[in-house]
Amino acid sequence: MKRRTAFGWNRDHVGHSSPFHPERPDRLRSIVDRLQEDGPWAELELCQAAAATREDALLVHTPEYLDTLEHAGGTRHLDPDTYATPSSLDVAMAALGYCLGIVRMVLEGEAENGFAAIRPPGHHATSERAMGFCLLSNAAIMARWAQVRFGVERVAIVDFDVHHGNGTQDIFYEDGSVFYLSTHQALIYPGTGLREETGYGPGNGTTINVPLSRGSGDDALLNAFRVDFEPALERFRPDLLIASAGYDAHWRDPLAGLNATVNGFAHLTRILTEWADRWCSRRLVAALEGGYDLKALSASVQATILALLDPEREIEDPIGPPQ
Repeated sequence: MKRRTAFGWNRDHVGHSSPFHPERPDRLRSIVDRLQEDGPWAELELCQAAAATREDALLVHTPEYLDTLEHAGGTRHLDPDTYATPSSLDVAMAALGYCLGIVRMVLEGEAENGFAAIRPPGHHATSERAMGFCLLSNAAIMARWAQVRFGVERVAIVDFDVHHGNGTQDIFYEDGSVFYLSTHQALIYPGTGLREETGYGPGNGTTINVPLSRGSGDDALLNAFRVDFEPALERFRPDLLIASAGYDAHWRDPLAGLNATVNGFAHLTRILTEWADRWCSRRLVAALEGGYDLKALSASVQATILALLDPEREIEDPIGPPQ
């Protein structure tokens, strides 16, 4: 059955840029170009960004960390992988505004699901430091904002980026109201996300990590969703489902080697819509994380959005299996 799917992207993202860095403006250009030229652009409900504020970011970040971003003078590295320019905080706040705008549309019934094609990504950023290309912890802020602004009680964040979302996990590790579930390639950056990491105190049992071996592919990802995640979410019964949607698990991506395909991401999205139908009154929102091969990224995002619009639609994989 056809869904109303919200879509937003921070148009002025080019102010966050560093030469030869894989997290670059071409990532969003490739997505938007594909959706407009060979995709479902006319079917989407375009999102008006919320006016994201410092107070919104402070829901998960420390004042000292936001001050560091605000006073970045000139392009500089905050860690070996993560850069900031004088415009980076403005770009990150604009990205957050689209994330929150889509959450608002879904929770107020203007759309049933949505996708925020934003940069910089967020799931490595902790409450007090930038990491792994990430400045603001977008999915974490979305979850907490939904709770504070709309009274949502239980939120589940499903992260299928090839790298473990250490920042999101850390923020909610002792919080039983937000369930964090991650598939990722084992033994790569950032080195976290072991199966033994399951939460602490009130959050004990509301973190699930499924590290996968290099080359595992679609079957291992889908198995983790069905075998590891689904029974746990059946018990948790989230009111809102958030996807940290990273596409660097695709076999063409230069930064890892999990060997997923466009078809695999379409199937994952169908499972997410099934869960949202079952527990969340269809309320599902996704925010872009990684994905650094432009062809694979744009095709995978397009497949995700097509599946959000209509989970029963047949979706063609323009790239195919690993070669």
